[in-house]
This record gives sequence, structure tokens and C-alpha cells, in this order.
Amino acid sequence: MTDVLPQRSPQGSGGSFQMSWLVAGGLASVLVLFVVFYDNLARLGMTWLNNENYGHGLFVPFIALYLAWEKKDRLWECDGQGAWLGFLIVIVGMALFLVGQLATLFVVQHLALWVVIVGLVIAALGFRGGAILAFPLGLLLVTIPLPQFLFQGLSAHLRSISSTLGVTCLQIVGITAFQDGNVIDLGPIQLQVVEACSGLRFLFPLMTLALLCAYFLHDRLWKRIFLFLSSIPIAILLNGFRIGMIGVLIEWWGRGAADGFIHLFEGWIVFLAGVALLVAEMWLLKRLWPHHLPISQSMHQYGDGASAESPLASIEREGKRQKLNLTSTFPWAFVSGLVLVSFLGLLAPQLEAREERLVPRQSFVDFPLQLGVWEGMAQPLEQIYIDALRFEDYLLADFRQKNDPHPPINLYVAYYQSQRSGESIHSPQSCIPGDGWLITSVKTIPLGPLIPSREPIFINEVMIKKGEVQQVVWYWFRQRQRNLTNEYLVKWYLVWDALTQRRTDGALIRFTTRIPSPDNLSLAKVRLTDFAQLIHSRLDSYVPR
Repeated sequence: MTDVLPQRSPQGSGGSFQMSWLVAGGLASVLVLFVVFYDNLARLGMTWLNNENYGHGLFVPFIALYLAWEKKDRLWECDGQGAWLGFLIVIVGMALFLVGQLATLFVVQHLALWVVIVGLVIAALGFRGGAILAFPLGLLLVTIPLPQFLFQGLSAHLRSISSTLGVTCLQIVGITAFQDGNVIDLGPIQLQVVEACSGLRFLFPLMTLALLCAYFLHDRLWKRIFLFLSSIPIAILLNGFRIGMIGVLIEWWGRGAADGFIHLFEGWIVFLAGVALLVAEMWLLKRLWPHHLPISQSMHQYGDGASAESPLASIEREGKRQKLNLTSTFPWAFVSGLVLVSFLGLLAPQLEAREERLVPRQSFVDFPLQLGVWEGMAQPLEQIYIDALRFEDYLLADFRQKNDPHPPINLYVAYYQSQRSGESIHSPQSCIPGDGWLITSVKTIPLGPLIPSREPIFINEVMIKKGEVQQVVWYWFRQRQRNLTNEYLVKWYLVWDALTQRRTDGALIRFTTRIPSPDNLSLAKVRLTDFAQLIHSRLDSYVPR
């Protein structure tokens, strides 16, 4: 007797209809998302191209599409009716998108795009379709850059660990080396572990690769988790070894050995070594405590494929699928979600073009540089920083008292008349490490009432170090009627005041002075307090409340 195998193509008008709207809906989704999220997609693309820490983002979307295409047969078995929960998820995603626009938070806008994609998938394919595509959809999250404060904090910790590991490697091979923060002292030569040497450019792509390896490792769940998590110490240890090797090269051939092609080539060797370790780990895990289930059943257990079945069971499954095709209804949840994205997408440019209430103010050109016993000297910013910061007006000057031997106090005020996407205040904690400074401590302290009739204000105190030079930085944000220290509270009030006051103006106020020795810290704080009280009373005309 000959078994009759089912045909894979759908039969009947219902199947043809389902195939038609799936294709049309997919093309419509791509078009709408491209138009609505064009600025975000362009920014993501520029980040992937120009930031080596996120270069893997160029390849991940194509990998996710391939993984989704592999599941096309299982997706075809979905009923095609979708789920209204997907429409609710689309609402959440578009709400995040609008909030991200008002708060000038790019990470929120990128996350909104991902949430909308998830919502549209569930609205089109239902819960089962969303579950089948869970991994490809989740994989897209690794393409979203971290918030700057998380990135800088992670980079600082990894640089410290890598410096310690590098010194350890040098001492093991008999080279005398000492660690001073992120500086490796080799005697006549000092090697500074800068942000580019933190290891993040190894860590992020290696974690992504480990995630894919864990996905294709058809074995116990704990092995998959172990394989993925092991990529973190592998990347950190290899980066520490790389820094140690750079120290060895400098010891043998001088400082020039750490630059150019040798440094780049060494980085690629380290990354390939990490890949080789992951492959070896997969091979080892596969042979330790082997999985007793057949591969086909293992794949079915973890959602990576269909289990083996008899021809009769296959015929029954095909009949059920064709019955679902014939009874499929129009995907109203998906269409409603797509209409909502289109409508709110048209609203977003109106937010950018909105008229705001402008408050009269004086230009910093008129700010006095003679304040009692303090004399100031204006310092122009380079055009590259002006283009990057995109403020409306700024003041940068060094102030010192007459005949005062102590270091000057640097005053920097950046005023933004309207804060929108790409034109908003940058936190000093994000910018300081980019100049090679190491942040040694951050805390919020009360400054006291700068104006007797008002309440005390709180400021951020940041201690920074570069080599032997130490500085103390005080800063806070003046946002309309408020003095704030938290960057994300600034974003919240930015949304609130844009809606209630039609104002998004604000300023960053920063004081910086050098500390000649630890014994001078208390005196430096006293001088900063006196100067802050003198300046604060004069800022109202330039940074209006």
C-alpha cells in the first residue's frame, strides 16, 4: 500500500486568501515602519557603521530574517486570525515612540520600534506565531545601543578589570609593571587603558555569537544558558590578555608597537580566539552529559523544528491546517495596528515642528567677566564640539581671584532654547570619559541655599583623574523652574513641561577645578561654594526660570 503524503501548498480559496494577505501585509508593514521610523533606522545604521562596539548590528537583522524564514512551514499552520493583544502592544510601542520624541531619548525610540514589530507580528499571526518567532524577534534587541550612562559605567568597570588582568599578565612573564587606576606603569613608559580598550567591542559581538550558538545547540537548557553566559568571562579574560601583550610589545619594541596595524591585527586575533573557544565549548558540552532524546524531538522541545511523525499524523495535521485556512477571517487586529502606526507616524513630525513658548533672555556674550574679586577669561569652544552639542548659547571661561595661587575655576554653561531629538543636554558623566578622564566617584551633595530666600539645591559632585592630575566637577541642570541632578528626571520633566507649558528650554551648569593634592580638596570645595553663590545670582537673566 502506498502512503499518500500531504501537499505543502495550501488548497482552496481560504489558503490562497491567507497567503495573499500575509504577503501584502508583510510588504505594507515594511513600508510603513520604514517611513515612520526612518530617522531612528538611519541613526541605528550610522551607529552600526561608525561605532565599532555595535558593528555586529549590521548583520543581526539579516540573521533574524533567515531564522524567521526557516520557520515558514510552522508559521503557515497558524490560524491567520491574529490576536488583539498585538494591537495593544502596538499602542504601547507607539506611546513609547512619542514619549521618546518629546524626551529626546533615542534608546526609547529604538525600543519603541522593536515593540511595534512584536505587536504587529502577534496581531497578524496570533500567540502561536509570536511564540514561533520569539527568538528571531528577541535577537533584534542586541542591535539597540545601550543608554549612554549604562555604556559608560560598564566601560569604566571593564577598563579597570582589563588593566588589572593586563598587569597580571606582564608580571607573569617577568616584566615589572604597576597599576594606577587605568594606567599601567612600565617605568619609562606609561600605558593608558582608554575607552576603546575596555573590551566592549569584543564583548558585544561575542555575546551575540554565543546567543546564536546556544540557539543551535539542541541540548539541555542549562547547557545553552551556560554557553551564552560563558562568553562574558571569555571576552574579559581575552581582552586583559590582549592588553598584557600590548605591554610586552611596548617593552620589547617601544611605544610604536601599540599603534597602527599591530594593534588592529592583535584585536582580530583575540576575537577569533574567542570564537574558537566558543566552538570548542560547544563540542565539549555536546559530549558531556549527552542528551538522550533524538535530535528531532530535542528540536521540537526547544521550538527549533518539527518532531518526527508518522505519515498518518502528517495527513491529519495537514487536514487541520487546511481547515484553518478555509475558516480564516480577515486579520482586523493587524490592519488596525498598521493604521494606528501610520496615523501616529504622521503625528510625530508635528511634534518636531511644534511651536514653543520662548522666554526672553540675555546672551552670554554680555555675561560679566569681572565679578568682585574674581576675574574671568573667556575660552572659545572648538567648532567640532559646538556641532556635536548643538546648543543655542554657551559660556566657557576660567575665573580666578586676583593674586590667588590656587588653580582657576572653569565655568561652563550650555543653554538650549528648545530640546528636541539630537538637540538636548549632554550629561558630563557621558562626556568626561571620552577625554580620557577616569571617574573615581560620583555623589549628590547639598549645596545650600545659593539665594537666601530660596531652598537649598542639590548638585552632582564628580571626582575625576587623568594620570597624576585630579579634578573635582560640580554640575546640575536648570530646567525651567527646577534645579535637577538626575538626567532621567530631566527627561521626564521635559515631556511634562512640553505638554503643560510649551517649554523645553534648559541649561547645564558646570564648575571644574584642579586639586593640586588630596589635602587641597576641602579648600577647593570652599572656593567652589563661594564662586557658585556668586554666579547663581546672576544666571536668571541668561537662563530664565
